[in-house]
Amino acid sequence: MTQISVNDIHLHYQLDGPESAPVLVFVNSIATDLSIWDQVTSVLQSSFRILRYDARGQGQSSAPDGPYSIELLASDLIGLLDALGLVRVNLCGLSLGAMVGMWIATHHPERIERLVLCNTAARVGPPESWDARAAAVLERGMQAIRPAVLERWLSPHFVSANPQGAERVLAMALGSPVAGYIGSCAAIRDMDQRESISTIRIPTLVVASSADAATPVADARHIANSIQAAVYTELSGGHLSNVEQATGLATAMMGFLQGRTA
Repeated sequence: MTQISVNDIHLHYQLDGPESAPVLVFVNSIATDLSIWDQVTSVLQSSFRILRYDARGQGQSSAPDGPYSIELLASDLIGLLDALGLVRVNLCGLSLGAMVGMWIATHHPERIERLVLCNTAARVGPPESWDARAAAVLERGMQAIRPAVLERWLSPHFVSANPQGAERVLAMALGSPVAGYIGSCAAIRDMDQRESISTIRIPTLVVASSADAATPVADARHIANSIQAAVYTELSGGHLSNVEQATGLATAMMGFLQGRTA
């Protein structure tokens, strides 16, 4: 297990691919770990130096009590990049991970070459819903999010057609640290980037999924319309496009990151 100390916590990370290749960083969604990108990275790792990591509160990284914020999670990632000597990278985030990506693109644009925002939103409300999620997990543990994983993160078609894949995602989510989930809920609850993202000038690929129940297509279209240099693409399937449409996502990313259209 490879860990590094950043902002008084330990971050678990994995670095793969040719050392001379452009660096591509993947940032996870809530209650997942870096393995959520396995199928995507298997397609891309011959062309990119790929950095994956478990964010604060995820996987094998430290999970201190919250609340967390998008700025804090972004600071963790910048600290990781600094520790690894990575000055400028391509960045792909999904859901919460993309929220972190938007924040860095807004506040530290010099760190990002190209940006991929998957299945995300500039604001996810109402705030009370995130407090309710956190309270449920505090009372009943991570089992409280089982319905959300199966009904909001994954499409009905995927759950029925690929039960093993659905169980893998479910096990990952239910095995996530309670403190990390609660802290991450606070970060999403308090985030509103609807206006700030209009300042982003970095080439950006916005990826939506047609059956995404967590961050619907309208959220992605808002982001794409707000960012001057954005390209929009839509895949089939549910919220976790890196699971349901890994090959399609990787193909779209490859074209975009190499300067071709998505």
